[in-house]
Amino acid sequence: MIASLLLAGSVVAEVQLFSADGYRISHYRSPTPPRAEHAQTLDTAALQRLLAEQPRTQLIDVYRRPWLHGQFIEDEVHANLPGSLWLANTGDGELSEQWQGYFTHHLRQISHGEPAWPLVFYCRSDCWLGWNAVKRAHRLGYTNLYWYRDGIDAWQQAGLPLLPAQPVTLP
Repeated sequence: MIASLLLAGSVVAEVQLFSADGYRISHYRSPTPPRAEHAQTLDTAALQRLLAEQPRTQLIDVYRRPWLHGQFIEDEVHANLPGSLWLANTGDGELSEQWQGYFTHHLRQISHGEPAWPLVFYCRSDCWLGWNAVKRAHRLGYTNLYWYRDGIDAWQQAGLPLLPAQPVTLP
């Protein structure tokens, strides 16, 4: 009986990592794959080249920010890459209709409705939110997608500037 109790106590419930649609839905801050399907993965040097060669490229930060009673709650100071649009919470694996609408609306607005507009999604290193956002943008028909895999952390480690940021409000 004691052996049964010890065995039962050592069994850990399996956590579902991905949704049926293939989005990462838990353990967002964990090692990420080397690439995201339908996107070119960038390191810092490649991102700098892209921004120099294609100045209309839009940087999109998808780092999370608590949302309560219809507003973002600033629980910590956040800074992102200069020129970024912060679409908070849009890298979550499962989005409500409201958050999906927020993502769709702002992508359409910044891309001027052009599916080939260059879009770079990022978060932090070992963060699945940018990976999810690339997948979501592809499903919306966007074709010129990039994933800055190590995000804010890599930019900062390279000694490049970050600017204080606030998320774009919901429409």
